[in-house]
Amino acid sequence: MEIVPIPMDSYNVGFIGAGKMAESIARGAVRSGVLPPSRIRTAHTNPARRAAFESFGVKVLSRNEEVVEESDVVVFSVKPQVVKNVILQLRPLLTTKKLLVSVAAGLKLKDLQEWAGHSRFIRVMPNTPAAVGEAASGIVSTTTTVMSLGGAATEEDGNLIYKLFGSIGKIWKADEKFFDAVTGLSGSGPAYIYLAIEALADGGVAAGLPRDLALSLASQTVLGAASMAINGGKHPGQLKDDVTSPGGTTIAGIHELEKGGFRGTLMNAVVAAAKRSRELS
Repeated sequence: MEIVPIPMDSYNVGFIGAGKMAESIARGAVRSGVLPPSRIRTAHTNPARRAAFESFGVKVLSRNEEVVEESDVVVFSVKPQVVKNVILQLRPLLTTKKLLVSVAAGLKLKDLQEWAGHSRFIRVMPNTPAAVGEAASGIVSTTTTVMSLGGAATEEDGNLIYKLFGSIGKIWKADEKFFDAVTGLSGSGPAYIYLAIEALADGGVAAGLPRDLALSLASQTVLGAASMAINGGKHPGQLKDDVTSPGGTTIAGIHELEKGGFRGTLMNAVVAAAKRSRELS
């Protein structure tokens, strides 16, 4: 199987599926200068989705077949339950000259490669903050992305996808065997944090704060704490100790969290989501 190098200075990216995830990746690539919009294409019949991509210069075609024909890198960004049918429909066009990428949760490389008929495939797992351009997949870097390369994907292919998804956040390379755990932690993790923000805001309201102020404080507190964890150079336990004075307010709150099994509950949530990911795949 001959692998033709992707032209790094002129390649086109096509998105099969024009949802929020595809939009955020495309916007990130354009905003960061990784790709001009003229080298990105997708297809959709919904006027609102077409307008969203056209608003920043992306070419919107009528059919997925046209997207594949005009693209060197084809990103499957449709819902997991329809990926198989979409790949099989497009299979005659999915030659080894094209680098294929899946962002669908739970679908293993071995199945993706079987449906496509070759293994020049890369599986990428971004989390939902990518939908607002903050993926840990570096701008304000709240999106996280993990990728795993198929058998025929080259190092150059990996570098291309690393750069593309790096435009929407932080990205790591990992063996596919870790992807269920990645799903349980960073894939589902934003929902856990949204719950925590909502609960913190509710606590502020219960303590007498106006709702808007409580929500703003809760959201900014989580953002600031995450920034310290990433950039502070200290273990989270040490950061916690740094703001916990003897007999003070913070230790009183932590005591309540420990009584409620806060850490164990979060651990259980990650494990349960990872287990469900394995079941779905």
